[in-house]
Amino acid sequence: MKSFPVVLALVAQAQAGLRFACSTLTIQRLDPVVESGKTPSAHLHHIVGGNAFNASMTGDVGERGTCTTCEMSEDFSNYWTAVLYFKHPTNGSYHRVPVKANAALAPGTTGGMTIYYTQHDFTTDDLKNQYITAFPPGFRMTVGSPTTETLDQAKGHIGLRYNCLQSLLNRGPEMVDFPTTPCPAGIFTVHHFPACWDGKNLDSPDHQSHMYNTIKYDGFTNAPPCPASHPVRMPQVTYETVWDTTKFNSMWPSGTPNPFVWSFEGSSGYGTHADYMFGWKGDSLQRAMNKSECFYDGCGSITKQAMSTANKCTVKDFVGEETDGWLDHLPGMEM
Repeated sequence: MKSFPVVLALVAQAQAGLRFACSTLTIQRLDPVVESGKTPSAHLHHIVGGNAFNASMTGDVGERGTCTTCEMSEDFSNYWTAVLYFKHPTNGSYHRVPVKANAALAPGTTGGMTIYYTQHDFTTDDLKNQYITAFPPGFRMTVGSPTTETLDQAKGHIGLRYNCLQSLLNRGPEMVDFPTTPCPAGIFTVHHFPACWDGKNLDSPDHQSHMYNTIKYDGFTNAPPCPASHPVRMPQVTYETVWDTTKFNSMWPSGTPNPFVWSFEGSSGYGTHADYMFGWKGDSLQRAMNKSECFYDGCGSITKQAMSTANKCTVKDFVGEETDGWLDHLPGMEM
């Protein structure tokens, strides 16, 4: 298991790829990848990125977006995961867990996620030996599945892990399931996506088969060579989310099971999953991936914006349901 006693030390040594903040855009039941055109979708999602987000998304998302909650102002992609809830151990009611900003992000980031695009690993981009092809317009993919039910299945989803935060700078070891004791600084989730594309399909029926994962270990490691079936090496995309579970710690009786659930319920944390909808404008992502020995912002190859500007970006509420406060059922999960 990877351990991150001081995340800033990892960041300080980084010389390759992008790392940036995206504030929360919206929290609602939409999923234009898995349930395209359906309003509402089966379960609730936490979404960041561009304002082209809606129930049906096809074509060049980057050209339709007019604002983004991401620090990189040319990134109109959308990134989303399920939403974490606290299930009260006594009365069974649910309360949405708020999201807080990660460490070492742009000032003013509101909730949201940390987004990474890496070419090789954190210490080198290896561009002399391995060209990175940016995603094409219309591309989308998912990782993980809410139907994952066993430990062995969850272990097979390399890079989908949890940390019990001791502080924002001390993550502790990575875990396959939810923490079993209260976390002093919240629950940290990470979603690493595969980096090998078949070079043909922008999507696939299961939203995963057009990609192939050659990574065998958790953490920010370089993906081994792509197979002939999926020969095109793409950026390695990663999401990090900090769920602020601290206000619920006093409601978790000592010695009782984990009380946190995803918005699709489930019986464990094994079903963690994430969706990606590419939406960088023009060749902006390719410019950044072509930049050698550069971390965070593409060293001037792409444009940044203040988070005060990013935070003004919104989308309408397409569903119109209550998702916060104490609820007797999860959104969409009425008996």
